[in-house]
Amino acid sequence: MNEVISEADIAEFWQTHPCGDHQLGGLDEKFRGDYAVFFDAYDTDRYRLESHIPRCLDDLDVRGKRVLEIGLGQGAESEGLIRRGARWTGIDLTAEAVRRVALRLELRGLSYDGIDQASATEIPYPDESFDLVFSHGVLHHIPDIVTAQAEIARVLRPGGRLVAMLYARRSLNYLVAIKVVRRAAILAAWPVRKHVRTGILGSHLRNAEREGLGRYLRMERFVHASTDGPESPFARVYDLAAVRRDFPAFRVVRVHKEFMHAPPLPVHGMPGARIMGWHLWAELEVRERQRP
Repeated sequence: MNEVISEADIAEFWQTHPCGDHQLGGLDEKFRGDYAVFFDAYDTDRYRLESHIPRCLDDLDVRGKRVLEIGLGQGAESEGLIRRGARWTGIDLTAEAVRRVALRLELRGLSYDGIDQASATEIPYPDESFDLVFSHGVLHHIPDIVTAQAEIARVLRPGGRLVAMLYARRSLNYLVAIKVVRRAAILAAWPVRKHVRTGILGSHLRNAEREGLGRYLRMERFVHASTDGPESPFARVYDLAAVRRDFPAFRVVRVHKEFMHAPPLPVHGMPGARIMGWHLWAELEVRERQRP
């Protein structure tokens, strides 16, 4: 399926489905366009659900470092990095994320080095511009990840590091919730699908009607529709071997898992995230470049 997913498809999805909007019922519907209130509510909700993130940001030790963030969402981690002393620059594939994060930082009175709409496969900065590249939940949505990781390596100084949160293959969410429970729910609802037209299940059933049930439920297809909603065009899951395969310009320094999350299973907050968590945090160091 990878070959038919274009960057334009991915940009269109995230432009019209800004990361995190659904969690709070939508900016316009619930908050009437009040960004200051929305960002406060978003951060409270995000870090209640993913309480490990502030600790993981603390571990990065970004004070005084030139940090590039790839994929900005609503800017919660952008703000967190700046408040921890980073000389921050951000890029996002969508104009909407760039607009929102620039507004967030303006509302907060926070200074930064730059923010641009750009692709990770064509980073618009010179070689060796950054000490650290940070990306939370974004790189697994890039079909041409090998080109992207080469660009990330290019803009890192020698010895610079990439810290990325990637969806974990060896997780309760992937191995049980996605592979078994959600596919079983679609199969069970298939005979009465004409009466199930709303919600996530309704969206899955419409996808299956359009593409064919058997094709849709194959894992190489279904994974794309099971990480960030049924309309999401592309996603990968990673284990250590896949990280090494897709990031050849880097060596792995450390990986760890966070976030016990496997809807519809009621497991949030339960122990075991370090073994079966959904978020694989990978810390990678750029390999020494071959000089001509």
